[in-house]
Amino acid sequence: MRMTGVTARGVIMPVFKEGDPLAEMICQNILKASTAENFPIEDGDIVGVTEAVVARTQGNYATTEQIAADVRAKLGEDTIGLVFPIMSRNRFAVLLSAFASSCKRLVVQLSYPADEVGNLLIDPDLLDEKGVDPYRDSFTEAEFRATFGSTVHRFTGVDYIEYYKSLGDNVEIILSNDPAYILNYTKNVIACDIHTRQRTKRRLAAAGAERLFTLDEILNAPVNGSGCNEQYGLLGSNKATETRVKLFPRDTESFVAELHRRLAEATGKNVEVMIYGDGGFKDPVGGIWEFADPVVSPAHTPRLSGTPNEIKMKYFADNEFSHLSGAELEHAMKEKILAKDANLVGRMSSEGTTPRRISDLVGSLCDLVSGSGDRGTPVVYIKGYFTNFATE
Repeated sequence: MRMTGVTARGVIMPVFKEGDPLAEMICQNILKASTAENFPIEDGDIVGVTEAVVARTQGNYATTEQIAADVRAKLGEDTIGLVFPIMSRNRFAVLLSAFASSCKRLVVQLSYPADEVGNLLIDPDLLDEKGVDPYRDSFTEAEFRATFGSTVHRFTGVDYIEYYKSLGDNVEIILSNDPAYILNYTKNVIACDIHTRQRTKRRLAAAGAERLFTLDEILNAPVNGSGCNEQYGLLGSNKATETRVKLFPRDTESFVAELHRRLAEATGKNVEVMIYGDGGFKDPVGGIWEFADPVVSPAHTPRLSGTPNEIKMKYFADNEFSHLSGAELEHAMKEKILAKDANLVGRMSSEGTTPRRISDLVGSLCDLVSGSGDRGTPVVYIKGYFTNFATE
C-alpha cells in the first residue's frame, strides 16, 4: 500500500564545467543516488535539470563587448532608449553596462512603483499620498526624487536609480508607465520587459518608434564569436562576471531527448525529463514574482505538456459523500476519481484546482527544491507526480 504521494529530492551533482558531457554525468549520478538513497527508478518519474548547468556546459556566454556590437549594428551609436528593464544586479546590470558602452547617450525608462516582476521602487501608498496617477504621470529623475524622495530597495538596500546611472557616464533615468514616453528622447528603443514585451513593442511601433527591438532580438545569433540564443536572445541571461553573461541554453530539445534516452537505456524505464529555469511563484512578503526567465521550462518530454485533470476531493467529501466515513468514504472517493471525465474544465467538481500547465507546476517545484545558492543540487528527481488517491 502506498503511503506517500509526490516526493521531490535534490540530487547532488559535481560542479559542471564547459564541455562536460552533461547528460551522461547526470544519468550516472542519478543511478548512484538511487542506489545510495534506496529509491527505485520507475516509469513516470521526472528528472528536472536547471537551465544554468545546461548553458554552462554548452559555453553559452557573451561579453559586454559582443552585446554592444550587436546593439550598435541594430540601433546605431547615437541615443538609445531602454524601456521597462527589471531592477536586478544579477539579471540586468551587465546588460545595461553593455548597452551604455554601445552608444553616445542611453536613456533608461523605469516603470513605477515597481518593475515587471514586483521589485518596488517606492511604496505604492505614496502614489495616493502624493496624488500621482501612475497611468498618466511621467517624470524625469529630478522630478521623481522631488516627489517621492528615497528609492532605496527595502530588501537589497540598493538605490537602483543611482546604481543603474553608475554603470555608464552617459546613462540618464526617466520614469513612466507609458512606453511611448521614451520617444520624447529617442526613436531607437529596446523594449526590455520580459513577459509583456510584445505588447510594449506594439505600442511603441504604433507611437512612432523607428529602430525597435525586444531583448529576444538582441544576440539571437552569434556576434564576434559569442554564444547566442536563437529564440530568446538576451532573455533569461544571468551575470557571470562584471563583463560577461551566461545566456539561456540552446538546443534544449536535443539535450532532453539525450538524457531521456540514456535513462531508458540504463534502467529500462520511461523517465520524463525537463529543463527548468525560474519557477512561476510570487513571494508573499516581498511581493516579488520570481520569474525573470522567458519561460519556466524551455524544453521537456511530451507527458509534461498540458494541464492536470483533477477533481476536488474536499468538495465531494463535504457534499456528495458527506454522509460517508472510513473505508466506505475512501472507496467512494477512489471510484469517483477513477470515473472522472477526461476533461473537467468548467466543471464544479474541479473548482479550485487551478488549471496551470504541468511544465510550469513541475518547473516551479524543481526551482523551490534546488534553490539558487549553495545546495549543490541542480538536478531534481520527482516521484509520484502522476499518481492520485486512487492509484494502487
